[in-house]
Amino acid sequence: MKNLIGRYGLGAMLLALVLQACSVSKSNKSTAEKANPDIKAFAQKAFDSNPYFAPAHWGVLVVEPATGKTLYAHQATKYFVPASNTKILTAYAALKNLGDSIVAFEYLPDGDQMAVRFTGDPSFLHPDYPTRRAYDFLQSRAPQITFVQPRWKTNPMGTGWMWGDYDFMPDRSPMPIYGNMVYFGLKGKQLVASPKIFQDSLTIFSGLESGRFNIDRDPHSNRFTVSEARSAFRGTELPFLTSADPTTLSLPLLEDTLHRVLQSASAVANPQGQWQKFYSVPTDSLLSLMMHRSDNFFAEQILLMVGNEKIGSMNDAATIDTLLKSEFKNLPHAPRWLDGSGLSRYNMLTPTDFVWILTQIKNQFPAARIKAIFPTGNEGTLAGLYNKHVGKIYAKTGTLSNTVALSGFLETKSGKELIFSVLVNGHQTTAGNIRRGIEQFLTSIMDQY
Repeated sequence: MKNLIGRYGLGAMLLALVLQACSVSKSNKSTAEKANPDIKAFAQKAFDSNPYFAPAHWGVLVVEPATGKTLYAHQATKYFVPASNTKILTAYAALKNLGDSIVAFEYLPDGDQMAVRFTGDPSFLHPDYPTRRAYDFLQSRAPQITFVQPRWKTNPMGTGWMWGDYDFMPDRSPMPIYGNMVYFGLKGKQLVASPKIFQDSLTIFSGLESGRFNIDRDPHSNRFTVSEARSAFRGTELPFLTSADPTTLSLPLLEDTLHRVLQSASAVANPQGQWQKFYSVPTDSLLSLMMHRSDNFFAEQILLMVGNEKIGSMNDAATIDTLLKSEFKNLPHAPRWLDGSGLSRYNMLTPTDFVWILTQIKNQFPAARIKAIFPTGNEGTLAGLYNKHVGKIYAKTGTLSNTVALSGFLETKSGKELIFSVLVNGHQTTAGNIRRGIEQFLTSIMDQY
């Protein structure tokens, strides 16, 4: 009987130890997961309980790169149209391939002659760049300049762009000049064009005396029409139609600016000559403008310049294909990537993809450089948002009709650095309402996590 009691007593003691161990394990698990329910509560309030998100599809991923922990995920492996979040891919490709400065053009000196081949640099004579190093170089060099056909193998408009985009999006081109835009303004009572080569392209259908008129461009030509309007004319800027052959328009524009006759050729006489590179502006100055104001033209030209450096031609499709096999080969989910700007609705990526790319950027480039490129609170396309979190969030917006996106970096009250991506498709309200829901979610994390 004593042995039997001893045996049962031992069993009871072992059972008690097991139950105690389970209790400790459950307590530790509860402590380890304590943060997740908080962020889930933030998401519940900002998204699930928000009527503006009810008809929409949305995906979210928030990770802590220092530990690799996923703090919150909702449909993070689903595909979404990312809009201008596509520029994050373009920025990473540029950081990896363009070096510190942009190649304005390549040149081949030969005595008193010089061959020049443009490389897609959008800063050439662009109003945002008053320092005109490339222009001054061409103005002061050899008396005879021959422009050689650039290595251009794509179209002015991107795949999947809408028909109406021509009215505000400058053409992509191998030899951008003046940002591929023409400005119309009033000088006294006279309507003037800049560049002035477009002055004779104006057709006036209504009198200018009232000062109330609009200017529009024909979709298929550089014919601009002036027509009566209700509001006063304050000046306007419109894209001009370009051509894959620079001799059609770009060279005449440059001749008009340089005040000299220029030559053109399909190739150089000495194909074995060593081309030299002339650099124009810091790469990060282009990337900062692209990201802060979500500049589609800069984004498209940057991707083409990456192609010119990486594969030897300005071919967006071939460049993207090569990038997906190199810098982006370890993306968690194979994206559908069609352009540099995100204008195409054919682009499809997941929140997990964006967090992966942002992690690469964080791990490979200095924080100061990243913060100079990405806008922070109340800056750029984040103007009016995250006003109390300046310096705590750096992110890229994305907006198309029924589409809002925001991906980037943030710092919490406790000093933790997080990477996030929020993609929203199919909403039926204003972009502002969706942005405020995302802001509520992210500021809750920054203030309370």
